[in-house]
Amino acid sequence: MINTFKEKLDQYDWATVHDRIYKTTRADVQRVLAKRNHQIDDFLTLLSPAAEEELETMAQATKTITQQRFGKTIQLYAPMYLSNECQNICTYCGFSMDNKIKRKTLSDGEILLEAMALKAMGLQHILLVSGEANKTVDVAYFQNAIRLLKPHFAQISIEVQPLDQEEYDLLHAEGVHTVLVYQETYHREVYKAYHPKGKKSNFDYRLHTPDRIGKAGIHKIGLGVLLGLEDWRTDSFFNALHIDYLQKTYWRTKYSVSFPRLRPATGIIEPNFIMEDRHLLQLICAYRIWNPDLEISISTRESEHFRNNIIPLGVTTMSAASKTNPGGYAVDPQSLEQFEISDERSMETIIDLIRSSGYDPVMKDWETSFMGNSTGSDE
Repeated sequence: MINTFKEKLDQYDWATVHDRIYKTTRADVQRVLAKRNHQIDDFLTLLSPAAEEELETMAQATKTITQQRFGKTIQLYAPMYLSNECQNICTYCGFSMDNKIKRKTLSDGEILLEAMALKAMGLQHILLVSGEANKTVDVAYFQNAIRLLKPHFAQISIEVQPLDQEEYDLLHAEGVHTVLVYQETYHREVYKAYHPKGKKSNFDYRLHTPDRIGKAGIHKIGLGVLLGLEDWRTDSFFNALHIDYLQKTYWRTKYSVSFPRLRPATGIIEPNFIMEDRHLLQLICAYRIWNPDLEISISTRESEHFRNNIIPLGVTTMSAASKTNPGGYAVDPQSLEQFEISDERSMETIIDLIRSSGYDPVMKDWETSFMGNSTGSDE
């Protein structure tokens, strides 16, 4: 019996999975596309270079499946960066501890100023983000921020340092709707090279984080890999394997996937692997065909051109008008960004884009008070 995802991961070998992906044939892909229901091995097939030859067929299937499951809607959100303080050294991040930058953590008044700037855009869903500084931005800080913001937003999600089980229980009690946590890469040896110092260097603690979130009963878990650290096809297979395990273990919880591609930032490395737009489209289609109920999110890391054209092709959630620095909306627009965004268009422009594509922008689709105790594991 599998009790943790680490046990599941240990059953797979990176090189073997890589070889299977790259040895897939077009006939294999066509057989998978002819099926009605799909398993994790089918996802592997849809990731392959051979599947690029069937990308148009995959895109049409993706469009149909997404409209059946989600209708013609796109939910909008924006991140609020609370702090750029960090105790980790990560070679790809502008917030890395070894970068000599001005550090900032928002006060109560600054949090509310940022909130009012986001509210003025019409937003009801926000994502709270911080660097990983356990002594400065700890659970008590997050609890306080959530209490300040909860009267103003219908939905609050977080993307912060991995926490212990009891800490996720506390945040669930405060009303946190979603927790995003990215393994960055599932290649253990490569992970060590990118994370040489700090709590984040503990691969297994981070790997077990979604289990702790699931046990806390939080409504939704978001996963992803940082595209550019390793071979995107192989890393994405392991990310899907993780989602597959979680869905079977914490079956009441909802799941989402994001696609952060490595973007420029102060003091970071260049990507080791370049992912082209057509490959990102293939990856989105592979996720949707494999897992029709998975929520799929696209951020402002992506270009205007890509975001303009991806709306009918699997995406359910988009960020807009994003700032990736603490205080970036109203308090301190010049503070250091975690990374450069690509799509800098206003919220109004993105709303108009979605509507002109025949879709409805969703600013607020439900109240948390209407949701009962509907999450958790089957344990």
